[in-house]
Amino acid sequence: MNILTVENIEKSYGERKLFDKASFSMQEGEKVGVIGINGTGKSTLLKMIANQEETDQGSITLAGHVVCGYLPQNPVFDGKEKVLEAVLRKYTESKGQEGEDVEIRARAMLTRLGVTEFEMPCAHLSGGQKKRLALVAALLIPSDLLILDEPTNHLDSDMAQWLEEQLKRRTGALIMVTHDRYFLDRVTDRIIEIDKGGIYSYQGNYSIYLQRKTQREESALASERKRQSILRKELEWVKRGARARSTKQKARLERYEELKNVSAPVSDGRVEASFAVAARLGRTTVELSHVSKRYGQKALIEDFSYVFLKDERIGFVGKNGCGKTTLMKMITGSEQPDRGEIVVGQTVRLGYYAQEIGQEQMDPDQTVIDYIRDVAEFVETREGKVSASRMLELFLFEGREQYGLLKTLSGGERRRLCLLKVLMEAPNVLILDEPTNDLDISTLTVLEDYLDSFAGIVIVVSHDRYFLDRTVRRIFSFEEGGILRQHEGGYTDYRLRRQEEENQDGGRGAKNPGGKDKNGSKDKGGRKNDWKRPSSRLKFTYKEQKEYETIEAEIVSLEERLGRLEDEILKAAADFVKLNRLTGEKQETESLLEERMDRWMYLEELKAKIDAQE
Repeated sequence: MNILTVENIEKSYGERKLFDKASFSMQEGEKVGVIGINGTGKSTLLKMIANQEETDQGSITLAGHVVCGYLPQNPVFDGKEKVLEAVLRKYTESKGQEGEDVEIRARAMLTRLGVTEFEMPCAHLSGGQKKRLALVAALLIPSDLLILDEPTNHLDSDMAQWLEEQLKRRTGALIMVTHDRYFLDRVTDRIIEIDKGGIYSYQGNYSIYLQRKTQREESALASERKRQSILRKELEWVKRGARARSTKQKARLERYEELKNVSAPVSDGRVEASFAVAARLGRTTVELSHVSKRYGQKALIEDFSYVFLKDERIGFVGKNGCGKTTLMKMITGSEQPDRGEIVVGQTVRLGYYAQEIGQEQMDPDQTVIDYIRDVAEFVETREGKVSASRMLELFLFEGREQYGLLKTLSGGERRRLCLLKVLMEAPNVLILDEPTNDLDISTLTVLEDYLDSFAGIVIVVSHDRYFLDRTVRRIFSFEEGGILRQHEGGYTDYRLRRQEEENQDGGRGAKNPGGKDKNGSKDKGGRKNDWKRPSSRLKFTYKEQKEYETIEAEIVSLEERLGRLEDEILKAAADFVKLNRLTGEKQETESLLEERMDRWMYLEELKAKIDAQE
């Protein structure tokens, strides 16, 4: 049964047209994910469906019996109202009655989402806590259509998995905006994409959407190539001129005009990567030695030591408020540890993408172009010098938008602009604190591709399971008492290992025999470690050990090959074809030799640090 019909809607904000005769419909029980570039109108669409905004043209029709539940992107509460009181009021406003069962469910959900002080005034809550309050209210209200705008923002990984299960069990219809790709893949059975004023529908979850979108684009390009081929032939015929005005010839002229006036397929709005070249890191990078930090009686970080090595990809996970952002701020120097030392090397250029963007980072009355020009008018990239204006175009800020004020941007557009500024500063140590909040999937995909080839250290704080799996190779989890525990691999590896431990010991911490932690490493004294205690000792991986044993021989072989090529080049001075081939081989060999020399230096530095632990 059809419960929602969106028909030929149009919506503009000033000169920006979000929707241009866009249409789609929803059936009873469907679970729909809405995706698109920041600023294309995802939140606006949900507001219009929830009757919070009106369309300029067109209609949005709900079936007569349909009751909607709505989670806004930025919920607002009466500051004087208490937490539980606020949730129950929203429920009674919708349903008209309150019962003991509802209060018990509300308390249970709030507790599961980390909100336990039910009598606290809403004025004292953070933005993330208010979002969780509004989420509980939306889940409690019986509804035929649940509308969720960024439900996973401000949820840690465990909370996101809990919500995932809640929505999978739900029998009513669901439409939501989220950039969490695992969430989309596991919850939705249909994806709609907003692009350039239109709405495109794909039956299936996120993985199927990717396949079908690729097929649609390939089909559109094939049709365009065929049209261009026919058009060239018709153009040749038109240029020769018709000798007589027969009906057949008139029809052919009409066919030519029709083909000529067909619009070519427009590619989706996508962020393109062209970032500043990072400076080379020296011997000393970022080194933390016995760092501790407390707030009142709460230990956030307790005796944490770690040396970040070149090209490492490290993720930090943990519950909200456990100290992840505090640790990032200590690395950047904006906060100081209570005990311990943090050393940042002289060659380190920190790039910090902060979780919160305040007025001190983005003056609302500054223009977009001036915000980026504060970094540089031109930046050096792998493709050569690129102007600030061109960099903005690559990040989908075009034409007049570059001269608009920052206060006119959506939350996602502000985040995208802030990311561009950080990357333009050419950091060699990149700290990303919750980068997936409010960034669209297209931008995240480009960021992930950029990190693959980034010549430096990447430190990530995130609750986004997909992003962590895609970008990091080692994870530190914040445990009770401020202990940071090390895990090899991405988020899925960490999660599976944690589940295995919970199954083995019923969720309780267990000591490990043989003086080894869960990762198989001993502490300095060879003593048994509690499972919560991380090993900060450095060691070669199996692959690094094998590489260290053979790399010097590789270098010698490359140097000998380079010498032979130089001799052959001298002998082939009169043979242009051979000379050209040999010169190309020499350049490739020199590039490979430089890469292996850099790798050898890295392994030697790591070996020196390992030996220093003995």
